Amino acid sequence: MVGIGADGWAGLAERSRATVLSADVVLGAPRQLASLPQGVRTQAWPSPLLPALDEVLAAHAGRRICVLASGDPLLSGLATTLRDRGYELEVLPALSSVTLARARLCWSFEETEVVTVVGRAISRVARVLAPGRKVLVLGANAADLRELLQARGYGESALTSLENLGAPDERVADGWTHDPGPLTVFALVCAGPALPLTGLPDDAFEHDGQLTKRDVRASALAHLTPVPGELLWDVGAGAGSVGIEWSRAHPLNRAVAIERDPARAERITRNAATLGVPELQVVTGPAPDVFGRLPEPDAIFIGGGLTAPGLLDACLATGARVVAHGVTLEAEQILANAYASRGGELTRIAVDHARPLGGFTGWTPSRTVTSWSSR
Repeated sequence: MVGIGADGWAGLAERSRATVLSADVVLGAPRQLASLPQGVRTQAWPSPLLPALDEVLAAHAGRRICVLASGDPLLSGLATTLRDRGYELEVLPALSSVTLARARLCWSFEETEVVTVVGRAISRVARVLAPGRKVLVLGANAADLRELLQARGYGESALTSLENLGAPDERVADGWTHDPGPLTVFALVCAGPALPLTGLPDDAFEHDGQLTKRDVRASALAHLTPVPGELLWDVGAGAGSVGIEWSRAHPLNRAVAIERDPARAERITRNAATLGVPELQVVTGPAPDVFGRLPEPDAIFIGGGLTAPGLLDACLATGARVVAHGVTLEAEQILANAYASRGGELTRIAVDHARPLGGFTGWTPSRTVTSWSSR
């Protein structure tokens, strides 16, 4: 696989050129293939590509295939897709659009956050918004990006569009001065309200009262002990707050929110998009009935439905770390039995909040939560 920049054939290194010229067939986008010398056998990818990818490659089985991809093929590129499908690759990258953009802006690697929305929801950008943060956005539509920033209170962020980086018609412009083309990287210096990755205030979530409140949520996440790249099942998810904060904690974290109420399931989807983790999977249906069609979890949080027959046992049978909350006597008994038979950690969480009381201030107690963690 050969990475190729917006400057096409002229920008390829000698080894990349030799790989292209020695191939039996070169696959790529029409704009990439158009820059190659005469005599190279080429085939343009169909659109959409992914459904036909394996079929196209199978048609050239036994031949030397060279695939062209923009810039660094392993940076939000086709190389990752091919690798994950089991193809053996040799990757010869070119300068990525991210490297070129940082060079034009004089932004260091350490201070730059990169978000790709290529084939993904624009709401992914919301996760990284923070005052003063420097962000590069790949694959965005200018109108969609502007709408998201305004909706999140970041409409005053400084924006630079870097179009056709490395090509003769490269253009770098500040502000929303024009509608740039598809090969554009957007650079943001964020200006807007601060929102933490975890410990979100309760009013950050749309909910109907079925919400794991912030103080209790912090305890749940501490006992779930998230590790980058792990998968969480958020069972009886309510507003999805635990699964959403798990996902926001690290870009590689994944979560499945399981909620039997369709209206709440739709609300979880909206909350996930608003808070920048649209990939959170929402499954509508009763637990544990839906477990059979889910990927194996690393951790499970049971926020609701603990008294459903067999639910806790089904969660423990996965081998995942389990944290379960209950507020009723019946749920508390289930957790006490689990502690007696399996050990782990059993706690009661009581949170009081200061509230006006006449002309003074008094404590208003929240409902006490019993929590059990398997390990």
